[in-house]
Amino acid sequence: MFFVDTIELSGLGNRSYLAGGERTAVAVDPPRDVDQVIAAAARRGVRIAYVVETHVHNDYVTGGLELARITGASYLVPAGARVSFDRVPVRDGDLADVDPGAGLALRALATPGHTPHHTSYVLEENGTAVAVFTGGSLLIGTVGRPDLVEPRLTEHLARAQHASAHRLAAELPEETAVLPTHGFGSFCSSSQAEGSSTTIGKEKATNEALTRDVDTFVADLLAGLDDIPAYYTHMGPANAAGPAPVDLTPPAVADAEEIAARLAAGEWVVDLRNRVAFAAGHVSGSFNFEAEGQLATYLAWLIPWGKPVTLLAESPEQLAAAQRELVRVGIDRPAAAATGGPADWLPEGETPASFRRGVFADLALRYPAEGVVVLDVRRDSERAGGYIEGSVHIPVHTLHRRVDEVPEGQVWVHCAGGMRAAVAASLLDAVGRDVVAVDDSFDAAEKAGLALRTA
Repeated sequence: MFFVDTIELSGLGNRSYLAGGERTAVAVDPPRDVDQVIAAAARRGVRIAYVVETHVHNDYVTGGLELARITGASYLVPAGARVSFDRVPVRDGDLADVDPGAGLALRALATPGHTPHHTSYVLEENGTAVAVFTGGSLLIGTVGRPDLVEPRLTEHLARAQHASAHRLAAELPEETAVLPTHGFGSFCSSSQAEGSSTTIGKEKATNEALTRDVDTFVADLLAGLDDIPAYYTHMGPANAAGPAPVDLTPPAVADAEEIAARLAAGEWVVDLRNRVAFAAGHVSGSFNFEAEGQLATYLAWLIPWGKPVTLLAESPEQLAAAQRELVRVGIDRPAAAATGGPADWLPEGETPASFRRGVFADLALRYPAEGVVVLDVRRDSERAGGYIEGSVHIPVHTLHRRVDEVPEGQVWVHCAGGMRAAVAASLLDAVGRDVVAVDDSFDAAEKAGLALRTA
């Protein structure tokens, strides 16, 4: 008998796995906060004998090196990956006995495309494939994006993705479970597909890499590639160098005077509360990145790399969860932190800043009109599907560098659902703009009577 436990990293849209038998197990693409992997192994009563990487990740800092150090596991990394630490280099066809007593083995299968060295791992029980850990190769309904390594390699890697998907489909039984690392909201996925589980057989029937010829597939794949989060630039080198252990102890506590001083020094002060609470009252100059949203992705995308950040949370639990999210993308230690609310974070006598919230029906009553600006902060690919006539387009991940481009007037800022609009509204509020955050689904815009256009 074997088991496969999934470790969900919903904020980043990724999954890690622990798989094994009664005695020993393998950890696949572990997150940087390895304590949860160790806890999963403890619940199963197994020893982690192997830690494997499908590739050098571009979207998060791996915990593989640290997990192998703590557990004494063999650390398997594709041989073609250039890394600066000792590891067991893995080549196509290599076999590792995960739990000999249970007849479990892991077979390496070269599947280049997401990266040149990408490797999938087939979990075999008594010689029969039961699951395949596909990393950033074959995902649910799609494949991992091929443009994260080097622009000159993108088309070549896209064609390799097609070939690798076909190799997996040809060599594995249709009932083999497909267990990807990316594809659950991750920007490492070339597109987003529905569903949380799949098999080789299902993918053969529905995955575009397996239902289209290579030229059509590659053309569509390249045409559909979206923006790359800026922090990805730092993830690959950090993983190749060998990430340091994490420190999740609470940061130094900042009082109201220190918060004000850090803002005055140009540092980032990030309020983790939900967007409704932030709009109602916050420290002037602070930015709103909801702890319950895609905190790590968007904060790491927007913040100038290495800029000190102070976190404001409503509770110690919210702060601890945010720290855990942020270390996964290399924001290791907040400069300081505080818990509570605006009354605790402002010097005595100061009042909280605030701004209005609305929905598209409210905007329709005001727009178009003199002095009303509609700011669309969605990505290019989203706007191509339809936008409000006359709106200004500045994607949220570029807004902090382009606030001067927002026309004068009252700015009604929207995205697709409200979370990114709240981030953008906080950025504009921090520089003194009159802003209204549209907290609504974009599907409601046309229903509200707003005129839409398509690119």
